[in-house]
Amino acid sequence: MTPATGILTIDLGAVTANYRRLRERVGGKPVAAAVKADAYGLGMTQIAPVLAKAGCDFFYVAYPEEAMQLRAILGPAGMIAVLHGVAAQNYGAIAGRNIIPVINHLDDLRAWHRAAQERAAAIPVIVQLDTGMNRLGLGADEVARLLAHPEWLDGLQVKYWLSHLACADEPAHPMNARQLGVFSQYLIKLPPAPLSLANSSGIFLGPSYHFDQVRAGAALYGINPTPEQPNPMQPVAQLAAPIIQIRTLTPRSQVGYGASWRSDRLGKAAILPVGYADGFARSLGNRGVAHIQGHVAPIIGRISMDLLAVDVTDVPEQVYRLGAMAALIGADQSVDAVAKLAGTIGYEILTQLGRRYQRVYQGNNDVRDKSSGAAGTCVS
Repeated sequence: MTPATGILTIDLGAVTANYRRLRERVGGKPVAAAVKADAYGLGMTQIAPVLAKAGCDFFYVAYPEEAMQLRAILGPAGMIAVLHGVAAQNYGAIAGRNIIPVINHLDDLRAWHRAAQERAAAIPVIVQLDTGMNRLGLGADEVARLLAHPEWLDGLQVKYWLSHLACADEPAHPMNARQLGVFSQYLIKLPPAPLSLANSSGIFLGPSYHFDQVRAGAALYGINPTPEQPNPMQPVAQLAAPIIQIRTLTPRSQVGYGASWRSDRLGKAAILPVGYADGFARSLGNRGVAHIQGHVAPIIGRISMDLLAVDVTDVPEQVYRLGAMAALIGADQSVDAVAKLAGTIGYEILTQLGRRYQRVYQGNNDVRDKSSGAAGTCVS
């Protein structure tokens, strides 16, 4: 049966392969997985167990709610760190669940210190240090205050001193060495604890950035962590949609809202049931392309909420029949290539992919998408 909407295929085998590739890259050091934002839009429920099976025992999420969801998925195994932190008054909700708050400022650290004193218990935490990104983490002034009051760490078991690289996807950027230097200077004075600095791209900056744990995110999901070089990761996501109507275009035919595209010849347009409500970027109108059995079909006109049009004039007629599938992300066009055409990054493309697609998980027959009922083999 021809699907009514697009099919988003997620290759769980590729996720596993990418995790193993990163672990090899760091010489077997711990590789934690960032599964925030529903595993970058691809499904935490399906992906987290696959990573755990591959040997991952440390996961990062953004919010406490994500941590609770992930704990229900994983069961008791594995550590979960909450990057945006957990309010100290909510300690009871995470106690005994191997959920660790990331502390990002001194007020939060002191609140957790008080919680530990009140409970006479050692509370595991991760403390983030801002090394120049000016986002989350203790800055230089806060680190100085902490050094003046080391008792604020009493009762807290620092699992990692952590920081985050701002420009790791640009290996020659001086910010990388600058942040590494600031991180190293902080650690000379702070109490010893394991260290974590490198994100996906940071892994490829070399061993001096690896420390005791690296945090893989985008690379796990097939986004290129080395944009200036060929992608060392396997692609994970493929997006295709059926042709639901074919229109004949005459010279001067206009397509879509605003009549932003006009035909200059006799031709054909194919309509696909994908739009910006499905997370397919509106900016790809008149810029993006689809591929139909290897033939390029440019997107013409504006992308609307539920539909887009592609020019199939130069595609063989037997190829673009009703029901034929047009690939929007896949072997002919990576998620990074789509992002470049859209004027954004692969992260945004993946995390915006909507829930209206039929989601198909391949490479692990034990995993099922509960939202769509799609089993673990690809629908073609």
